[in-house]
Amino acid sequence: MFKEYRKLRKYSQEKLAEMMGISPRQLQRIENGESEPSLKTIKKLICILKIDDKDILQYMKNFESEKTLVHM
Repeated sequence: MFKEYRKLRKYSQEKLAEMMGISPRQLQRIENGESEPSLKTIKKLICILKIDDKDILQYMKNFESEKTLVHM
């Protein structure tokens, strides 16, 4: 989801990472699902990318489902 919004807003990974104060590699890991972003990072992404509420809710629902499956 974050990658799609980044492309929609026409930001490179480097530019968005710079705006967020993180490394481009960290952003790449978040976009590829290799790293779980902190709540602070998610808030920054929402603000900078102007992500729709419905998409955030869906992301959080998927995130919680994945956590539940891992602990089973």
